[in-house]
Amino acid sequence: MEMARINLYEYQLDAIERMKNGCVLCGGVGSGKSLTAISYYYLENGGQLESLVGDDYIPMDDPPMDLYIITTARKRDTFEWEKELAPFLLSTSRETNLYGNRVVVDSWNNIAKYAEVENAFFIFDEQRVVGKTTQKWVKNFLWIAKHNRWILLSATPGDKWIEYMPLFIANGFYKNGTEFQREHVIYSYGFQNYPKIEGYRNEQRLERLRDLILVDMDFKRETEAHHEDIWVDFDSGMYRTLIRTRWDPWKEEPIENAGGLCFCLRKAVNTDESRQRAVLEIAESHPKLIIFYSFDYELEILKSLGWAAGTEMAEWNGHKHEPIPKSDRWVYFVNYSAGAEGWNCTETDTMVFYSQNYSYKVMVQASGRIDRLNTPFHDLYYYHLKSRSGIDIAISRALKDKKTFNESRFVKW
Repeated sequence: MEMARINLYEYQLDAIERMKNGCVLCGGVGSGKSLTAISYYYLENGGQLESLVGDDYIPMDDPPMDLYIITTARKRDTFEWEKELAPFLLSTSRETNLYGNRVVVDSWNNIAKYAEVENAFFIFDEQRVVGKTTQKWVKNFLWIAKHNRWILLSATPGDKWIEYMPLFIANGFYKNGTEFQREHVIYSYGFQNYPKIEGYRNEQRLERLRDLILVDMDFKRETEAHHEDIWVDFDSGMYRTLIRTRWDPWKEEPIENAGGLCFCLRKAVNTDESRQRAVLEIAESHPKLIIFYSFDYELEILKSLGWAAGTEMAEWNGHKHEPIPKSDRWVYFVNYSAGAEGWNCTETDTMVFYSQNYSYKVMVQASGRIDRLNTPFHDLYYYHLKSRSGIDIAISRALKDKKTFNESRFVKW
């Protein structure tokens, strides 16, 4: 029986050998985690290794376990998982699925629909199970993990031990969140309205447990990423006025909190004409651009720029889900919140960050949209537009330290 060639790399085959129920397949963005996960499912359900390294397809036991893939809304809507399933003759369509099992691809927002499923195989794509065990996603995940076989895929599984808590509970290392926190979390109550995590105890055990569930893929990229900071101007007078008066000139009302002040400071910085000119200068030598932005007003600015004749524009955000253009000259505007993960593009080698995101993880995920295994480009170019304003410098410093920028620490209120 013939199928499309899978082309697994040695590091993927090595990862499959080390995978087990409840593991976290940890590989960089674009490392091929999806294909590796389905290959593991295939072998666990009677498939043969020869199919993964050769040309002939050896069927699984029929029927294999029902397969549920919980992923991002974008990956579901663009049918990326269906493309990965096809070489295994698996499909979400009963008519084209070779087997009598059920195959479902759905988003994390709908995870509650599958909370009653038992004796199936779940692939959880991207780390969403962080936080308290009472939260919706975590609660449903823990129930599913208890009654099914499962693996989780993530480029960034967690920076803090508290982020591993649901995974440790799902693997049976702790009965519940209370036990985990009692044994490991040190809280400081101070004068806050809620306790703050001050540190962790018995971290050696946490490290051992993490090593038990993490399966790292030794992925060596063929691409070379070139990150360049493009320094632009900003209205320093308006910036100082905002800090001194705490007055929003766009809404004509007082600024009420640190978040509101940071929003206004960033708006004063991000709307400077020098930033707009920098984008057009980059486009002169790069006819196909993916541009990440943070706020709606940035999108309106970007759409109104004097793009070269014949430039096609498209966008992906909370309002529109347009595909990447196919023309010879295009710009694709992507909002961080909506499109930092769950899709890829091998049609361009260039990405512009019109503004910075607060999260290091989000910036890594966004960068990975063009850094894929199958990209035809060796050199990839990333242009980071920044000013020397206090807030831009502070965000850059947090990202460099692989941290998340904290507004309340930046602004004294």
